[in-house]
Amino acid sequence: MEDYYLIPANSKKSQLILGFFTPVDLFIFAIGLIYSIALLIIVQTTKIQIMLLIILPALISTFLVLPVPYYHNINQLITNIVQFFMKTRRYYWRGWCASSEEEK
Repeated sequence: MEDYYLIPANSKKSQLILGFFTPVDLFIFAIGLIYSIALLIIVQTTKIQIMLLIILPALISTFLVLPVPYYHNINQLITNIVQFFMKTRRYYWRGWCASSEEEK
C-alpha cells in the first residue's frame, strides 16, 4: 500500500462557511434578505398577498442557496453556460493530426 492516498469525501466541506455555503451564497442570501426587510419597513400593509410579494426576494434567495446535493456542481455548470454565451470566443484550429510543438 505504498504511494496510495485516501482523500476523505468531505475534504471540500471544510473550505465552506459553516460547511455548506460559499461567500457568494451568503452574499446572495444577504441581498435578498436586506431587500425584503427594507420593503417590509417601507410598505405598511396588512394584506397577506402583498406581504408574500414583499418577502418573495428573501424566499427566492433562500431557495437559491439551499445546500442540495450537487448544488455547487450545478452552480458551476450555470456559470460555464453563462460565460459561454456572454463572452467572445476565439477558436484556434489545430487539426487532428497537428503536433503540439511548432516546426523548426
